Amino acid sequence: MLYYLSALHDLWSPLNVFQYITFRAGGAAVTALAASLLLGPWLIAALKARKIGQIQRTDGPRSHLSKHGTPTMGGLLIFAALAASGLLWMRPDNRFTWLLLSVSGLLAALGAWDDWAKLVRRSSGGIPSRAKFAAQVAVAVLAVGYLAVDPPNHAFATTVNIPYAKELFVDLGVLYFVLAVFMIVGSSNAVNLTDGLDGLAAGSIIFCAIAFGVFAYAAGHAKISAYLRIVPVFGSGEIVVYMAAVVGACLGFLWFNAYPAEVFMGDTGSLFLGGAIAVAALCVKQELILPVVGGVFVLETLSVIIQMTVFKLAKGRRFFRMAPIHHHFELAGIAEPKVTVRFWIASIVTMLAALASLKLR
Repeated sequence: MLYYLSALHDLWSPLNVFQYITFRAGGAAVTALAASLLLGPWLIAALKARKIGQIQRTDGPRSHLSKHGTPTMGGLLIFAALAASGLLWMRPDNRFTWLLLSVSGLLAALGAWDDWAKLVRRSSGGIPSRAKFAAQVAVAVLAVGYLAVDPPNHAFATTVNIPYAKELFVDLGVLYFVLAVFMIVGSSNAVNLTDGLDGLAAGSIIFCAIAFGVFAYAAGHAKISAYLRIVPVFGSGEIVVYMAAVVGACLGFLWFNAYPAEVFMGDTGSLFLGGAIAVAALCVKQELILPVVGGVFVLETLSVIIQMTVFKLAKGRRFFRMAPIHHHFELAGIAEPKVTVRFWIASIVTMLAALASLKLR
């Protein structure tokens, strides 16, 4: 909404800064950070008062048993700070504003339902996996359906750009929409799997948001997109503002979620953060760079797939000490904070590798 203050620059020239994406992105990050820091203590106290605490798995690392009862559903803090900042600093007349906020809201609601079901059942099971998956697919289909009707760039509606290759595009036809749905659902679940150590998921998401903020800015700038030979997307600058708000909200959440965590994000946060990152990748036409940017999340997901496959084929034998892989390193004797920081470092490396694709083409 603050964007419209720029229309009053004739009355007071400094108001003109509100039209600039970089200024509004900075404002969004600071606003989301401040909101999460201010709301955090109140939300944690409210969750404790209502005994909304983590239901810890009994088959997990024994060091995690002490986390039982730690307030969960902290994703409400991230979403509240993000939504408030986004509505304040993003342009209301931009379609990407409402697409990202809508997908985030729907997946956050699904995650909250799952977290609440765990509390009611007093188990780590939550809602039935089939119902949860079906709801994720439904949200993804709605988002992809909207992008099918009004693509980010009509000339490249069903086309993907091959990263690190010079102007290599492949038209997938109808399969593009299958890929898009898979991206949203897969990314949502991948972040959910990664959310197992204090600060791990929130910290890793920050670097993903920074990367797609850069991609969005480049795609929305006619001269930069032409110079870098990427698909131009009119209006994608507002995605920069959204990604900046994600960074601010996650930084504020980390203040309370850093080891030892005072609150966990739960599915309320992890499902919508993963889904929103995937939607951003679709909007800026950088679909195939998503696995690079989110390399840590891909690794976590693959570790679970490998563990389950080996367990079934080898009649009960395990490939890792425990999956997802962050638990494997914990059981190998590496302290939880060290595992988290090393995964953050890996996230920085994959972020830089993804950004390098802008020039390696």
